[in-house]
Amino acid sequence: MSLFTPWIRRAALVSSLALLAASGAAAAKPAAARPPAEAHFTIAVLPDTQNYIDYTHQTAAGFPFDASKMFLDQLQFVADHLRSQGGDIAFVSGMGDVWQHQTLPIDPAHAARGFKRVANKLMDAEFAPTDKVLTVETPMARRGYELIAGKTPFSVVPGNHDYDAMWTDASHPPAPVFKDMSSLGELHAGGLDNFRSVFSDQSAFFKGKPWYVASHDGGADSAQIFTAGGYRFLHIGLQFDPPNASLEWAASVIKRYPGLPTIVSTHDFLETDGQRLPNPIIDNHLVDPDDNTPQMVWDKFISRNDQIFLVLCGHEHAQAFRADDNASGHKVYQVLADYQSRHQTADDAGYKRFHPEEGIGDGWMRLMSFDMSTPTPRVHVHTYSTVYKKESIDTPDYAAWYKSREKPKLTDAEFHAADDFTFELTDFRRRFGPGPR
Repeated sequence: MSLFTPWIRRAALVSSLALLAASGAAAAKPAAARPPAEAHFTIAVLPDTQNYIDYTHQTAAGFPFDASKMFLDQLQFVADHLRSQGGDIAFVSGMGDVWQHQTLPIDPAHAARGFKRVANKLMDAEFAPTDKVLTVETPMARRGYELIAGKTPFSVVPGNHDYDAMWTDASHPPAPVFKDMSSLGELHAGGLDNFRSVFSDQSAFFKGKPWYVASHDGGADSAQIFTAGGYRFLHIGLQFDPPNASLEWAASVIKRYPGLPTIVSTHDFLETDGQRLPNPIIDNHLVDPDDNTPQMVWDKFISRNDQIFLVLCGHEHAQAFRADDNASGHKVYQVLADYQSRHQTADDAGYKRFHPEEGIGDGWMRLMSFDMSTPTPRVHVHTYSTVYKKESIDTPDYAAWYKSREKPKLTDAEFHAADDFTFELTDFRRRFGPGPR
């Protein structure tokens, strides 16, 4: 039985009891002894939706189906299962790379500072600036998030594809002959006008919302507060490779809300092997020292702010999880999920991919179900597809479809476990109080 469905509908706490039984607790309790439904809530995590919204992945461009329907179906699923609609989702976090393309060869701010772009035959062919961003891709992004607007607190952070330009820097040009990904030189993402046109702090999504408590850089960095499981949570969304000013702003927000358990979402933080390394072909810090690598974000900001207990990210095409002690000796759980390279739906439709990594996403998303009813709170990480209408653990072909590209060294059971697992918030009560009694 899927664990997520009963939690999300709050019909019965079957999943909670199953989770307790799996950890050695009693397999059943009298109905009157069951913990209150309010002790359970879910955070929906939407990683890298760019391939759904990509204008080339629509029937108007000759694609066999409108991939944007998968995007809308994901947001509709979330909308249907929000707490305000009788479900269990208390917060929604979009991991960035909402859409695919850019509109400018280089953003004016970097050009004014003396940065120069050079031609990159491969990248310029695939990501040439196009007005389809503004006529197809950003309108679809807005349409999707309108499905949850006004119904729940949520955040969307900019990924590298959401910037106005993604240019190859003259100081790190591509190699004359392509041999591997390192031959592509070094890209830099810059300019946020496109992102702000949909998700600015002045947009109808956020302006005047009591839960949208702070913003920086026009909403490229933002902060939200939501209440669930008997606690008030602070969420901070940071732009891609956040510059120093973003980290300074985020630290000031935490000081403004002392004592709140804090979640950070940012597009790029973990590699697929769990290391905090930048992507080798788009490392904003390598081009512009004012921007920060994932490890620098940890060193300068996350590890120094003891309220942060969870970090969510996308960008890298697979899954990863790690937990580290911060400077105060408390745990910070870091979770990567990105399904953009999955293309079983395209393969089934007979689509001939241009390159092996061209993906769609197949409707997969992360659902992080919190159980705050036990002495040590637990988080059950589920992976659910709105295409197949199943969780990963209930999908027999899951490893056969995806493992060889994402985690070829894992067994099938280990691959399933990477997308369906539980971790305990071991020091949560000590840090943030006992919660409701």
